[in-house]
Amino acid sequence: MKTEILIIGGSAAGLVAATTAKSCNQGKGITLIRKEETVMIPCGIPYIFGSVMTSEKNILPDAGLHKLGVNIIVDEVTSINKEEKNCKTKKGEIIEYEKLIIATGSKPVKPEWLKGRDLKNVFVIPKDKEYLDSFHKQLENLHKIVIIGAGFIGIEVADELNKIGKDVTVVEILPRILGAAFDEVVANEAEQCLIDRGVKVNKGIGIKEILGTDKTEAVLLNNGEKIEADSVILSLGYVPNVELAKKAGLKLNEFGFIEVDQYRRTGEPDIFAIGDCSEKRDFATGRLSKTMLASTACAEARVAAMNLCKLSTVQTFRGTIGIYFTAIGDTAFGVAGLNKAVAIKEGFDVVTGSFTGIDRHPGKLEDSHKQMVKLIVARHNGLILGGEVIGGKSTGELTNVIGFMIQNNMTVNDVIVSQIGTHPLLTASPAGYPLIKAAEIVAKTLKS
Repeated sequence: MKTEILIIGGSAAGLVAATTAKSCNQGKGITLIRKEETVMIPCGIPYIFGSVMTSEKNILPDAGLHKLGVNIIVDEVTSINKEEKNCKTKKGEIIEYEKLIIATGSKPVKPEWLKGRDLKNVFVIPKDKEYLDSFHKQLENLHKIVIIGAGFIGIEVADELNKIGKDVTVVEILPRILGAAFDEVVANEAEQCLIDRGVKVNKGIGIKEILGTDKTEAVLLNNGEKIEADSVILSLGYVPNVELAKKAGLKLNEFGFIEVDQYRRTGEPDIFAIGDCSEKRDFATGRLSKTMLASTACAEARVAAMNLCKLSTVQTFRGTIGIYFTAIGDTAFGVAGLNKAVAIKEGFDVVTGSFTGIDRHPGKLEDSHKQMVKLIVARHNGLILGGEVIGGKSTGELTNVIGFMIQNNMTVNDVIVSQIGTHPLLTASPAGYPLIKAAEIVAKTLKS
């Protein structure tokens, strides 16, 4: 078969690439090929274990693609012939294309060095519905759960399993949970929230081995301590899924991602790569980055789709701004850009300022929540490099606002004079708006 635009991969990046390509390239035939019959919402996966209790309530629907006329094929691409501009599939089909977008995503790390990694009841957290359904079913009869890795997915799964009465222990090699994303004060508060909810935390220690004969019995830590475990969940991060691209002769960078330019083009002008499998560069430093986020993947998908047939100098991807948030109970934690430790490590001379207020006014309203905003700012020009937030449900959107500020090169003075809308039931007081107050504190420090 022939198609003008072929997309390999049907998760968030592939879906957004297909919808955007259809909008920007009217009349072009678009085919999306994926291995999965049903696609999961990536960020919602931890919540199938406690909040929604089934993967059926965490599905990316195909209705929008069908409505736009996107042709969906459930099959697996086994090879790409970039000279003849075609792909072969597992079912034996050959698909010819004019433009190709690779969105093959990532896969969870299951380290070769870890003894016991293949014992029964050792799990990872992929985006595979069939695997997750089996995993979820097996957990019903398992009580003592040890989660290795306290990044965002690790702590979210821990909190969800704790909700349904499991005995959960998290093991983290860094000095604190979420330590790669947040500065110490925010990470410590997140950790205390998790502990207060009943999750046990072992930090600053790595795992040596998973013990057991045919199934998991315990985890052996590097300090010799043993933790009983009916099940072990490995949440040690993800690596780009690039075997197909590598076999096709596309160039990979030193971290193993497909090399791309600011338009998401690979070394082949008619082949683009987006999402977790494609190269990332940090927005602030320009250095290669390993950041993998669905939100970043969707931004890359839009850029690729808008530049498939004609390049636009304004529709480029300038770099990744790591924007993360999560919630433990009714307290949320967000970060955008560089935290203080990373900024200093990269060589920036920074000033920070934080302010804690309430996200409603008056603060006695029933759903009000403490809201803390911290800004990380370049000393010489007041440019915002990063920010952190602790608060209620508005934390996600407020963290996104800080991301917009970073991307648009705003300074603390720009923030101070920003016009905002407020309402007692929806926002903090205009007289004590934590984002603006934090900017005022930084500005005062810069003048002193």
